Amino acid sequence: MAEFFNNVLFIFQRFNWLSVVDILLVTAIFFGLLYSLRGTQAMVLLRGMILLIVLIVLFTSLVDLPAFSWLVKNALPALLLSIPVIFAPEIRRTLERLGRAGNLWTIGNHTDGLEMQEAIHAVVSAAARLSARQHGALIILQRLDNLEEYVESGVRMNAKVTPELLLQVFYPNTPLHDGAVIIVDGCLIAAACVMPLSSSGILNRSPERQMGLRHRAGLGISEVSDAVAVVVSEETGAISIAHSGRMIRRLDPERLENILIAFFRPNGLGSGSNWLEQFFSKLFPHKED
Repeated sequence: MAEFFNNVLFIFQRFNWLSVVDILLVTAIFFGLLYSLRGTQAMVLLRGMILLIVLIVLFTSLVDLPAFSWLVKNALPALLLSIPVIFAPEIRRTLERLGRAGNLWTIGNHTDGLEMQEAIHAVVSAAARLSARQHGALIILQRLDNLEEYVESGVRMNAKVTPELLLQVFYPNTPLHDGAVIIVDGCLIAAACVMPLSSSGILNRSPERQMGLRHRAGLGISEVSDAVAVVVSEETGAISIAHSGRMIRRLDPERLENILIAFFRPNGLGSGSNWLEQFFSKLFPHKED
């Protein structure tokens, strides 16, 4: 016991402000990793890997098994090399978010405030009317990341955004109703666009099972870009919004409009602090379903 206290005292004697910075950096890295993996299938894999490593360490330290220890020691480099392969989508998503973080100030320069506000009003009005009629819809609003590759998968329109146009596009069994519309700078660029489907497990854990391909596509485009996706359920008429791999469901038109305005308000998008304040105040008070 005395030796243990001596070792602890020795550690604290060598502790300085550089040690604090070192510990904080390591903590921040692990926090960022776990934060980016939360709500995904990768978190299950990570828990399994940690449990396996702990069991192997305990087994090799408590029991003298030379052959097994040799196998673990030689297999460990291969396991470390496999981590980037297993977590490739999450690593890519995290790096993309870091790349976008330095460019938040440019968002406000890409959109005209009046045109975008008119487009938001049209989207909210159309979403409310589509919800009342239980007509499914998927509306993507581009922000900083370019969505040209997804525009190419649909039919170009280059039309002014109006509620009537969105109602016509998403009317059941029309040629353009199956897919997403993409809105850029207040203009409806294309319809019937194909979106990437989400690979996360967020929708699988929902107590309800009415979330189909539209919700997965809306969540998927929010995972690979900074776009905002508005989804209207064909089964229930519920309005949802997805951004940054997260989805808020059962929105009323007023809340939907407030969130969209917070994302695209020119004054708020010009500075990082205002944008973050609006983002957290609008999104995080509401629970995910």
